[in-house]
Amino acid sequence: MQKSAAHTFHIPVMGLGFTIDTPVKVGPFGISSVVSIVDDHLVEEMREAYSKEHNLHFAPIAKTEVDFRAKRITAYLNILLTLVQDKTTTIRNQAFEPESEITRYFELLPDHAPQKADYLDMLATEDVCQKFIKQGNLRKYVVAGSIDVNIMSKVNKINYDKKGNALEKEFADALAALRGYAQSDLSSSIILSAGYNPMLYGYIETFPDFFPDTAGKLKKKIILKVSDYRSAVTQGKILAKKGIWVSEFRIESGLNCGGHAFATDGLLIGPILEEFKTNRQALMSELFEMCQKNLAEKGQNVFLLYPDMRVTVQGGIGTHAEDALLQEHYQTQGTGWGSPFLLVPEATQVDPETRKALAEAEEGDFYMSHASPLGVPFNNFRKSSSEKQRLERIEKGRPGSPCTLEYLATNTEFTEKPICTASRKYQHAKLKQLAEQDLAENEYQKAFAEITEKVCLCTGLGTSALQNFDIKPSHHQHAVAICPGPNLAYFSGTFSLKEMVDHIYGRANILNTQQRPNLFVKELGLYVDYLKKEVEKSVESMTTKQERYLKTFRDNLLSGVAYYQNLNLPTLQDMKDELALWEAKIQSLPIPQVSIS
Repeated sequence: MQKSAAHTFHIPVMGLGFTIDTPVKVGPFGISSVVSIVDDHLVEEMREAYSKEHNLHFAPIAKTEVDFRAKRITAYLNILLTLVQDKTTTIRNQAFEPESEITRYFELLPDHAPQKADYLDMLATEDVCQKFIKQGNLRKYVVAGSIDVNIMSKVNKINYDKKGNALEKEFADALAALRGYAQSDLSSSIILSAGYNPMLYGYIETFPDFFPDTAGKLKKKIILKVSDYRSAVTQGKILAKKGIWVSEFRIESGLNCGGHAFATDGLLIGPILEEFKTNRQALMSELFEMCQKNLAEKGQNVFLLYPDMRVTVQGGIGTHAEDALLQEHYQTQGTGWGSPFLLVPEATQVDPETRKALAEAEEGDFYMSHASPLGVPFNNFRKSSSEKQRLERIEKGRPGSPCTLEYLATNTEFTEKPICTASRKYQHAKLKQLAEQDLAENEYQKAFAEITEKVCLCTGLGTSALQNFDIKPSHHQHAVAICPGPNLAYFSGTFSLKEMVDHIYGRANILNTQQRPNLFVKELGLYVDYLKKEVEKSVESMTTKQERYLKTFRDNLLSGVAYYQNLNLPTLQDMKDELALWEAKIQSLPIPQVSIS
């Protein structure tokens, strides 16, 4: 499928199920989106639901089949492709009538798009024959958005056979998911997020679609989600030495985002983008030379021309002015709008109860938690049914969740085979160990809260989609976990796809009345709060390494503030006073020193 350049934004992956079928919903209108392929059970259930809905043949892929995980993923991605292609063709052949979907396709486009200009020219044409000719030319512009997929690189659980023997590494979760994508009919991109996994990166080499064809083109592309420039350079070189080209660096704010939050060492998004802007051409040249050399040494086809290397950004964008700043000043090629689309039923799978709670939520309902079994900070929602269920289980004396899917089972503290820290089995063992330590009451309660804060994400992040299709979950868990970013606090209600797209392109304003800080200031505030908590955690057990880390973190924040203060951009003048206040807070935050006896 050709990737549409019609829109300047994409919809990032959200949870396991919130964007599980977003390509079917928005792809035919030229909007690219990202699907999670972590949960092959959810993928299989969605494939069955869509097969029934569209009268397509469905042959179940049982867990007893060899390589069932990869096969399920391939089959689901292929059905998404079929549905998106069919709907796009239908739209392309429609009449240009006021309420038709082809009219909607062009109305959604940004006003500066050449396709939009040609569309408006067609509307203004009075000659019937000329109008018909121009309509025929417009139909060629109707191209679907890209069906991209996401893999969290380090979520790579080893799997076992019926006898409890570990399977070969190719059947680990991340590698099987990559294989499922690689063997699909898609021509799109796979986003690798959450860090470097040498086993996964090496496995990419085994699939020809990631290498240039005889025309020097890529059927499948690599996108790296990164939080700073150094990470982009390091990972880009690792792949280039394998002859693998990175087609896009997708920069995400470390904290001003949804889902898992991977904090940088106090590096802020503005200075990070500036570094990409300054060094992008040099990086592109270096990686291209390295890639071409290794392709030639492997006997592979080489690129005939420089392939695209896009830089896009996502995390906390909330206004058209911010979107324009990121693309115009920092010369990015696109932006990601995630959490606000949770309020758009036409785009995402959120159950009615959860969507209503999100639509009515206040700023304090969105918070950074330690709920993820991965041990990574996780954006959480206080009013989710998952959080309610967690508290009820604690009150009943049965904290923890049944662990049925085991995607995040990584702990071997009490067992030989890894288990999940959100599981009832782990929390029971950990709380028993805690009770034997004879701690003071305040210390006990603090440790108890840390253990029981973990929740099941494997089921909770996919339940909404099943509920919307009236599918009874095979894991029998019905609570919904959801992970919006803090930016969602400034959107209230539910919106149509047109309303949200019009907001992105500056044709409407759907923000609520809460005072919303500029995205740079918001991120800075989140980082200052993060640093404050890190300092508080380290007071009683400060090490030289920790002291150095905290000082570097603080220095990077102050350097970032200075960078913003020196930016001479009219759209940022209003944030100068706020920056001064945050600078004072940072400078007044004492970093404890290691005591020398």
